[in-house]
Amino acid sequence: MAPTSAPQRTHERSPTTAPKPAPQVSELRVSRPAPVGRWALIIAGGYAAGLTASAFGVPAPYLLASLLAGAALALCGVVRDRLPAPAGRASQALVGALMGSYLTPAALVSAAPVALPMTVVTAATIALSVGVAWLLARRGRISRPSAVLGMVPGGSAAIVTCADELNADVRLVAFTQYLRVGLVATTAPLAAHWMTSGRPSAASGHPGGGGTAVGGLIHLVAGADQLSGLLALAAVCVAGSWAGRRLRLPTPMLIGPMLVALVATLSGAVPGFAPVGVLQNFVFVLVGMDVGVRFTRQTLRSMRRLLPPILVCMTVVCLGCAGLAWVFAGLTGTPFTDAYLATTPGGINAVLATTVSSHADVALVSTVQSLRLLVVVLVTPLIIRQLAASRPQPPSRVGGDMART
Repeated sequence: MAPTSAPQRTHERSPTTAPKPAPQVSELRVSRPAPVGRWALIIAGGYAAGLTASAFGVPAPYLLASLLAGAALALCGVVRDRLPAPAGRASQALVGALMGSYLTPAALVSAAPVALPMTVVTAATIALSVGVAWLLARRGRISRPSAVLGMVPGGSAAIVTCADELNADVRLVAFTQYLRVGLVATTAPLAAHWMTSGRPSAASGHPGGGGTAVGGLIHLVAGADQLSGLLALAAVCVAGSWAGRRLRLPTPMLIGPMLVALVATLSGAVPGFAPVGVLQNFVFVLVGMDVGVRFTRQTLRSMRRLLPPILVCMTVVCLGCAGLAWVFAGLTGTPFTDAYLATTPGGINAVLATTVSSHADVALVSTVQSLRLLVVVLVTPLIIRQLAASRPQPPSRVGGDMART
């Protein structure tokens, strides 16, 4: 029995000793790069790209260079994730604080005479987008909810969030929304630079976009007291983000800080807190990078059949908005650059960054863009339900393919 039992024991040991996956798993865990460190390097590279673009005179250099860098990294497969959530939320809150800081009493009074044309242009922009979306749904094998949600300008994050609830394809809506934002963010700085190249630059409400140094101290906020200004900026961002979520505002991380900054600016009780210099450039880098990294190869492969009709529809919407800007400028006497930036179809963060960089009327642009954002988020669900009730539509074929990828 002994000779036969020994081989059995060795045979019993072999299955237990043969597989050794533990060292391989631990080696994989050790070799995986830390996400925080990787994103820090990517954002630093975006800032360096912005510095280089600024040296060559590129309009809105930090926004445009970081957007192109993020898209290149995503398409090459180097970046497979979105911008970390804390960085995205911080950039939205800081942009909101910057927007609110420009809405001074004088600026609001100057925008009051154009309230009626502004409302008409907002309604016409929404009607144009819905009409183009209706044609896209008929020709592009896309469901009406997906087409409308993809084409309406303003509130991209809020629109994507409500897509699932409205029986639309979330990935299709997200791609269409952020493709439009990417196109607007890329073309608006170039168009604004071309339109303003022949006229003297207006003075901006805050120090310039470059690093402003006084007495060896780099200014990060507009006020003279940097410490109190930074503390006030942090308080505006935190309180505004909390209020925006509590009040269920559309894009609460942007609109909430903007409203709190507006109250702080109008009251005059809070010292200068608007981001300037290096901090403002850093915010623009985060905004551009957040848009750029959304264009991955997988998303483009999933959308390649729909890309031509979507691009045609976006071109129609952009040209239509430019026409509305021409009408708005003619009726109100507003410079065409300001009217163009105020009526661009979406990309509010990128448009405001361009507005600041081109020294346009930030109060007018932010007022028109914010009004349209609020109206779009409020009326789009009603439009979707009305269109869906008029004639039932089968689910999008492309949407089903994308959901399986």
